[in-house]
Amino acid sequence: MPQSHIQTIPLRRHGFVARSLVAISVALTRRRDRQRLGKLDAHMLRDIGLEARDAHQEAAKPFWQP
Repeated sequence: MPQSHIQTIPLRRHGFVARSLVAISVALTRRRDRQRLGKLDAHMLRDIGLEARDAHQEAAKPFWQP
């Protein structure tokens, strides 16, 4: 079976485009995670050590805020 080789691109060499793609990826991941957090019930939040109030505050943040 032939082996494939995946080459990574160093971000320093590709500047603006690479940094923009990383920023978009981070924002989309943050958005998805906050949406999922907002859907958890009180029992599940207790399991992960969060208060419902704190989870809802985090879920309400816009995706661009860390």
